[in-house]
This record gives sequence, C-alpha cells and structure tokens, in this order.
Amino acid sequence: MNHRLKTMKCKRSSRGQALPRQSARFGMLLMLLLSLLLAGCNFPRPLDRTHAQRLTEIAGILNPPRTGQTPVLPTITPGPPPAMERPGAPINVENGFLLYTSQQGDTLPALALRFDVPPEAIQAAIALPPQGLLPPGTSLLIPDLVEAPLAPDGPFIPDSEVTYGPTVGDFNTIEFALSAGGFLSIYTEGGLTRVMTGPEIVQRVAVETSTNPRLLLALLEFRSGWVFSFPEGAATERYPIGFGAGEETGLYKELMITARILAQGFYGWRDGSRLETSPYGGSSGRLAPGLNAGSAALIQLFTTLYPESTWEDALLGESSFLNFYEGMFGDPWERSLAVEPYLLAETSQPELSLPFALREDWSLTGGPHITWQTGTPWGAIDFAPITGEERCAVSFRWALAAAPGLVVRSERGVVALDLDGDGDEGTGWVLIYLHMATKGRASLGSWLEQDDRVGHPSCEGGRASGTHLHFARKFNGEWVNAGDPLPLVLSGWEAVAGAVQYGGFLQKGEEMIAASPTGSRGATIIRED
Repeated sequence: MNHRLKTMKCKRSSRGQALPRQSARFGMLLMLLLSLLLAGCNFPRPLDRTHAQRLTEIAGILNPPRTGQTPVLPTITPGPPPAMERPGAPINVENGFLLYTSQQGDTLPALALRFDVPPEAIQAAIALPPQGLLPPGTSLLIPDLVEAPLAPDGPFIPDSEVTYGPTVGDFNTIEFALSAGGFLSIYTEGGLTRVMTGPEIVQRVAVETSTNPRLLLALLEFRSGWVFSFPEGAATERYPIGFGAGEETGLYKELMITARILAQGFYGWRDGSRLETSPYGGSSGRLAPGLNAGSAALIQLFTTLYPESTWEDALLGESSFLNFYEGMFGDPWERSLAVEPYLLAETSQPELSLPFALREDWSLTGGPHITWQTGTPWGAIDFAPITGEERCAVSFRWALAAAPGLVVRSERGVVALDLDGDGDEGTGWVLIYLHMATKGRASLGSWLEQDDRVGHPSCEGGRASGTHLHFARKFNGEWVNAGDPLPLVLSGWEAVAGAVQYGGFLQKGEEMIAASPTGSRGATIIRED
C-alpha cells in the first residue's frame, strides 16, 4: 500500500510581481481581514510579516485592482459531488490557491483555522454555511498559506476506523481476541470493579470511549505482540502499549491513554483547535490542512509514541502500522465505502426534550464540558434535581428519556439510548446518561418511549462531587459538540459553551439560564412542555 508523503522542505511558489496600489475600498477590506486575524485568538499562530504579505497578495486576487492587469482566479464549476472513494490531498493550482475537496465533518470555521485564512477567503461555486456542516465533495478554492506542513499531506485512514462507529458493525472483539490465542486471551487484571480478562478490557475501553476495537487490537499487537503470540516477559510487562506513564500501568490504563490521545487528535482536527503535534523528543510541526480527522488522530498517537526521526516510518513506511493494520483486518477504505460520508450538510439533531419531568425544579450545574475522556469535545451538560437530599444520595427523582429509543448499554452508571433502535451503539444518534444508580436503572434491551424512566441520578459511574445527570450525545460513533455545527437543543433550550468547561448557559429566545456548580437560584430550570 503506497501512501503519498510530503517532504519537510519549504514550498516555493511564484507569487508574481507586486500588485499596484490598491483603492481605498480595497485598503479598508485588507485592514478588516488583517484585524480579524490579529483579533481572533482562536487562530493557531500570530500573524507574521511573511504571512501578512502573502495574505495581501491573495486579497488582491480576490478583489482585483481597478487598473492594471487583473490576476486570473481559477474557476470552480458546480456539479454533483464525486462518488465516495479514497480521498486524496489538495491539488495545487495557480495564483497561490489550493483546490480542496471538502470532507465529511468540515465546517467553514474549522477549515479557516486549518488553512490559516479568514473564512471569507474560502471560495466555492455554492453558498457556504457560516457555521453548519459543508456538503462532502464540494470544491473549494483556498489560499495556500501554510508553510512546510508535516507529512503526510492527505488522508490515509478513514474517520470510521478510529471511532466506535458504523464500520464496527457485528465485529466481536472478545471472540476475535480469544480465537487469536495470544497472551491477551489469558491476561487478567483486577481493580476494575471486578477481575476482567484482556479481551473484556479491550471491549470496555472501545465502547465506553467510542474508539474502534479493531484499531486498539492492532495497536496492541503492533506494539507488544500480545494478540497473536506470547512474547517473552509479557507476564511482567507494565506498559504493553509503551507509554511508560509512571503509575498508569496495566492494559486498561494504557488503552485509556491510547483512546485519550486519539480523541485529542481526532476532535481537535474536527473543530480546528489542535493543528500542531510534537514528536517525542522533537520540535512541534503543523499538520497538513488536507488531512482528515482519523489521520490526524493517528499522527497524534504516533508522534507521542515515537521520536521525530522514526514516527513517520512507523506509521507510513514499508513495515508500517498501516500496512500491518490492513494485513490484520483488511482494507479499511473498503469498509468505509459502505458508511462514509455520514456527516452531511443536512445532518441534524432529532427533537429532544429536557431529560426530566414537567414542572420539576432542576439545576443546570454544568454547562458544556468534555463528553467523556480528555480530548472529547465539550458536548455534555449536567443537571441536578433540586430536592434537598444529601450530596451523593440516590435521588428519588427520575431522569427521563429525551426521545424514544432502545437501551443498548446499562452498566457502570451508564445508560446508552439508541434512537434508531437497531441495537448498534455505533450507528445513528445515541444519548448517554451517566451517573444512573444501579437500582431502578433501565434494563439492557428495553425500549423506552419519550419520558419513560431511565434511572435515578446519583454519584455512580465516573467522578462526581454530587448527585446529578451527565447528558451527552453521539452520532455514528462520534462524540458531538454541544454547539455548532450540531447544536444541543432540549425542549427548545440551546446549550451555549462558556470560556471554560462547565461554564456557559442554556438559551431559549430571550431567556437564559446560567450554569452554576452550586445550583444557585439563577441556574434553576423547569420543563414547561
């Protein structure tokens, strides 16, 4: 399997002669573009002189001067998106632009951050939504301003191979690991509420963190040989993946670290908040803007595990992990053809109600914060019943189903409600209820109508300083951010993130309810319909 690689040499492109003096109108536009870049603290790096000069040239192309020769801007012909196939890197075109084909999950704000340009500099033959999902397969002209990104320059693994999504299907993690017959099949570990076997640990980490179990198994075999063989010293190995993170020993914690780093790369790429990576012992480098979330996730992991001189070869070389992965589980792109793209411009959240009964007093104790482990998007909000009960009592109040669905998981304080009812947690919309007490919790396989009882809020499952419900969403295996492009709306109340986790508020028209960890009076919310 050949992978397109991009060298670390700086790109040299002819920018042409200096443009004539601009009109007053163009000068005002240029100042606006530059001020946006300087003021936007979300942009990945400060505006340097070279970048400013190049942006000036691009602005001249987009807004040609009234006198002199008019630069030629490449044209985009609208048409139907191409059939789903293995995507490639952006194509260089003239006048300092790239012709980029949008991928699933792309948004205008995230693309602007990845390509280091203001959103208005991204051109298309169709109107682009300022916040929503872009149609996959849309041709975009984007100024080529990112200097010397790290290799590779395009996708090399589908998004769906990184998450516990549609390609997992009927893959049986435990059955596969047992039939492989390696050390993993006889491994056991305590301290996890009960003694668990190696295959059970892999499955638990996969489903709870929403990480593809094939990927976890392949990484474990690639790094330690535990899946198919009995390596010497395996019985005393404290770090089977090789992070060596102090007291974070054993298979469970090593896999949890793996899932966390993959999430940081995946979701950081999705929203444009993580655009650089630092190889072990090396200097940081900017990721190529033509990657996809799945590829960014693996780069994040391999630059954590390997030094600057070897990570690329370990991931993409002749004896690379990618070749190893394909040999172990078949072509991932072939699997993805049946399910991707699944994030489309028309994708939207189904109608959801507040997850508690009418006319009950509850507090918004946590605004948008991480949905699960570190690295996942700020997609969860917390509600606590106002009852006067002890801090971590099992509340007599009930959390209710925000929509009809099938209970596909009910354990360890979690109820997963599958809204498409197909019994697969990796497809469609899934609602996650955390801190549901064992007593009274909805049982696995039960169908719940809207407002049926899910469970009692408590402190069970994960960390909790007081009785509450942690509510989050997944779509096709991806944790979903509370804001754009798929905003969290409950009974008409839209979640808005604050500057820090757990801050923010719920808004409905002109009404606003601010989150408060203490459940202050201003945080009270009552479901009216």
